[in-house]
Amino acid sequence: MDIRKVKKLIELLEESAISEIEIKEGEESVRISRANSAPVAAAPPVAVAPPPVETALQMPPSPSIGKLTEGKSDVLAEGTVVESPMVGTFYSSPSPGSPSFVSVGQRVKTGDTLCIIEAMKILNQIDSEVTGVVKAVLVDDGQPVEFGQPLIVVED
Repeated sequence: MDIRKVKKLIELLEESAISEIEIKEGEESVRISRANSAPVAAAPPVAVAPPPVETALQMPPSPSIGKLTEGKSDVLAEGTVVESPMVGTFYSSPSPGSPSFVSVGQRVKTGDTLCIIEAMKILNQIDSEVTGVVKAVLVDDGQPVEFGQPLIVVED
């Protein structure tokens, strides 16, 4: 299931009085629920660790991101930066030995696949949200990426 769909479901849940929503698409399913003050008897308790927000905010930037953006600020300022929506591994092509989805100078349209991020053995296609020309591919094939890390620059 696309990460954007999950985010949209979370937004819908927050904006409504619904306390829980479950969506199934083929073999994939996702359940999102609000935190309840009393546990539900029918569902077994699930231990979910809250994200370490304070720790993440206090950590210095990752050295790989620092090296990545060092000397590339002019490229980043020239267009729309496509950032990684998750932590995972960047792949520029659908399989080893296949041509890359995009290359520098190539024209892309909204909805075109730019790359794949593998997270927890799931391959997530990252699509272009703008139409334009690829200015830069900032990540090497097979390189681990962080959430929010710049991946590709598309000039509008």
